[in-house]
Amino acid sequence: MQLPRKNHVHAWLLLMPAAILLIAFTHYPTVTTVVKSLFSKGTAIRPSRFTGLDNYRMMIEDPVFWKVLGNNLWFTLGTIPTSIALAIVMALFVNRALPGRSLVRMAYFTPTILPMIAVANIWLFFYTPDIGLIDQILAAVGLSGRNWLGDPATVLPAIMVMTIWKEAGFFMIFYLAAMQNIPPELKEAARLEGAGRWGVCGGYMCPWPGPPTWPMPWYR
Repeated sequence: MQLPRKNHVHAWLLLMPAAILLIAFTHYPTVTTVVKSLFSKGTAIRPSRFTGLDNYRMMIEDPVFWKVLGNNLWFTLGTIPTSIALAIVMALFVNRALPGRSLVRMAYFTPTILPMIAVANIWLFFYTPDIGLIDQILAAVGLSGRNWLGDPATVLPAIMVMTIWKEAGFFMIFYLAAMQNIPPELKEAARLEGAGRWGVCGGYMCPWPGPPTWPMPWYR
């Protein structure tokens, strides 16, 4: 059955503000960047000229590009699966009946809405050399601290931890919404069939992570 035409118009009007922002700040800059990458950089006395794929050839021959690409791959592989796994655990926890459940959900989601400058300052409290919380704990047990954000061996894992802390609460919302859309009769049926705690979790909970998970890699 087709929806009335006015419903389609109403839906497009609701989508329009987000669509305009998405096109203006995501799609348009992406297309413009691709087009400009085919030209040389212009100056006040020398206009840009079409160079084809020369810029891409120079980029591929640059070892810095491959280093940056590798860092991005490690960052993606380290943050997205971990954030998803942590989000599932968080969703399972706050979906139960527990005291102060609303406060726990708010605490899990709060890092998501914090501006990045606030997140950076919070984690500087942990990572600052010598006076940061991590170095203070290490000094208390007789271990030497280090410059977590200045050492090439630790800067990437340190940023990954911060990113997971900020994003897991956002991913949790998708899984929590998916869990709450599952009919409770399915869980009751699993228990009547004699499924234990892990059996209920595996057979009743595992089917729902699929659809909420698909858009998450693209969120990054």
